[in-house]
Amino acid sequence: MYIRDAKNRDEAWLLDAIEQLGLDDVAFRSRDYVIAVDEESGDRAGFGRLRLHRGDEEEENRIELTGIGVLPEWRDRGVGAHVIERLVDTAAADRFETVYVLTDQPEYLTQFGFERVDTDDLPEALSDRLDEKREFLGGDVVGLHLAVDDFEMLDRFREAFKAAEPADAAADDATESPEDFGIDPESATYKYDTGR
Repeated sequence: MYIRDAKNRDEAWLLDAIEQLGLDDVAFRSRDYVIAVDEESGDRAGFGRLRLHRGDEEEENRIELTGIGVLPEWRDRGVGAHVIERLVDTAAADRFETVYVLTDQPEYLTQFGFERVDTDDLPEALSDRLDEKREFLGGDVVGLHLAVDDFEMLDRFREAFKAAEPADAAADDATESPEDFGIDPESATYKYDTGR
């Protein structure tokens, strides 16, 4: 598994994955994304992007980590953690000292060192964006920030990422039950039901 910059050929896949996961794609440009790719199969597993918010003369530019998603079969394998790490490293290389995230899942990000930002303390551009995200995702969206030097990757995510493989769909299929087909097993009659 590795993380790479998105290429033009990834655009259709990204748009499909964004829609599948119910993420917003405001100002979509595939070149802003990074993608987690399985080395052996070439399957794409997750993605995320940086969004620049240009400040006016009084306010400096801000960078937001956004559009972070991991396909369901690749979750709990360190993919999201490594996408976030790559985005933070890119922001640091671009000389940003702080990154922001507007999310409805703050507990996931706090394990990397992100801290909650009061809405009143968000830069203006991000405060406006927070309102947009709350409208799109619901009212539970909060702002977080992190000094890029304070990012902390947990060992369990590194180990999971090294051995990442997708969930085995065949194992899920093996546990089919009548409910999977809309059958209530308590009231169903079967072809060879003797009525006893």
